[in-house]
Amino acid sequence: MKFETIKRVILAAIMLPFVFMLIEGVVVIRSSLRQYRDLEKDRQFADVLARGGSIAATEILSEIGATRLYLARPDSATAADMQQSRVTLDRERLAFYATLPSRDALDQGLAGELSILSLAYSRIVAARNAVDQGLYAGSDPGSIYWYAALKQLAVVDALSPLISDPVLLEKSNQLMGILLTYYGERLITGVGTRYLDHRVSARFPVELFVQGKVMLGEGMDHMVFHSTAPIVRDIIAYLGRRDQVKANAITDSILAGSQPTREVRDVWATAQSERMIFLQQKMVEAAKDIHETGENLSTRAHIHLTLILGLCAGLLLLATLVMVLAARGLRLIDRLTRDRETLVSELRNAAQTDLLTGLYNRRGFEVAASALLTQAEHGSRWISVVLFDLDHFKKVNDINGHDAGDAVLRQVAGVARQNFRSFDLLVRHGGEEFLALLPDSTPDDAAIIAERVRLAIEAAEISLESGDILKVTASFGCAGRANEAANRNFEDLVKRADLALYAAKASGRNCVVSGPIVQTPTQEERRKKAGGGFDART
Repeated sequence: MKFETIKRVILAAIMLPFVFMLIEGVVVIRSSLRQYRDLEKDRQFADVLARGGSIAATEILSEIGATRLYLARPDSATAADMQQSRVTLDRERLAFYATLPSRDALDQGLAGELSILSLAYSRIVAARNAVDQGLYAGSDPGSIYWYAALKQLAVVDALSPLISDPVLLEKSNQLMGILLTYYGERLITGVGTRYLDHRVSARFPVELFVQGKVMLGEGMDHMVFHSTAPIVRDIIAYLGRRDQVKANAITDSILAGSQPTREVRDVWATAQSERMIFLQQKMVEAAKDIHETGENLSTRAHIHLTLILGLCAGLLLLATLVMVLAARGLRLIDRLTRDRETLVSELRNAAQTDLLTGLYNRRGFEVAASALLTQAEHGSRWISVVLFDLDHFKKVNDINGHDAGDAVLRQVAGVARQNFRSFDLLVRHGGEEFLALLPDSTPDDAAIIAERVRLAIEAAEISLESGDILKVTASFGCAGRANEAANRNFEDLVKRADLALYAAKASGRNCVVSGPIVQTPTQEERRKKAGGGFDART
């Protein structure tokens, strides 16, 4: 196999696994990054949802209560409590907007709910100014706050479907169920308390009471759907207590228009107050649980991504090391190839050549052949010799003169150079006889090359100075043997090729005859052949 072919095979063997590893690494990294981004998005949405739920359940309702106390008893203490509740609500509201994703990550429905929520908060700001100016004396701005709280809940409800992680989605639905339940109970408690305190049955706000019952039902539906969660089981168990069931019955009787006694009213008010406190605690727990779950998921995704990037970096480093070593190996192969070509070129240039044909003469050929065989010991398993001479060359000299014979020899040498391989050694063996040494060639390979040369000589048209055109033919004998370091003497190979050449002459000339494969000679055979040399034949 040629060095260039070996280079391509080595390069393909190294590059293909490297390319596959690179593609697989890119796919894994992209998948991990997408998973990490999705979890980060879910964590962000969950945090926003929990913060929004806390605002709706705590800060807005706290400002409602503080504002009502101030309107009922306007002194410095109630004014300070009202201002503190305003500051808390504004701080949480700004933090809520700051944690919202960019507008590009929000769908149109959520963007619309956020716009409505902003308008609701602007109405709260206007109500605050009116309270400070004493314009709400004898009235209640609670409806404005309730509207803002409901819109805050609508935003929270719109955020839940944007969460793709099933764990976070389940916990967000639990929080939404608790929020709806709490607001339904809060609305029922507030409306029922004011109605019972004022005792004006004719003006009973049925719509608000029904709205509270609807919100309560939706919240319970959310929680029943996720009844396996511990926090939901706690709420259902609490609402199933005897005092809470009794409070529900009193609520239904109030909705039906009955006027409970003072004792019944106190029982109902106590049960509703305890229920509000309990649900508010569960809202805080649910919001905290969502935040912690999101942080844990984000941390695990970050660790997973770090491990994937570290593994890919290690594989890339290993692949780079392999590529560097392969590049060094290929450079070594290139250098050996260049050294080989340089050696052959230097040997050809340094050896003595035949002045007529420009080919090696015997002395130069012996030096070049010895160096080439020594170099070929590690890479060539075969060595072959092709011996050929021109048919009836004496007639060319006799009829056309020796100048014509010289022209024929020069032309034949040129044709032979063009058709033998570039690294084959070619020598003018004597007179009209030529010899070629073919490394890394079996006898069959040598016969194929010899046939190519024979056809080229037969087809060549040799122009003489007289203007005549000559055509000549040549007969070829080939022989080959295994190349071994212990046997650098190829005189026996030349003799075998010579016998094959005689056979070609006897077969009618202008043909190629290949001799049998030469076995490695014994020491006795080497002693008998000692002193032998090249022979010339005219």
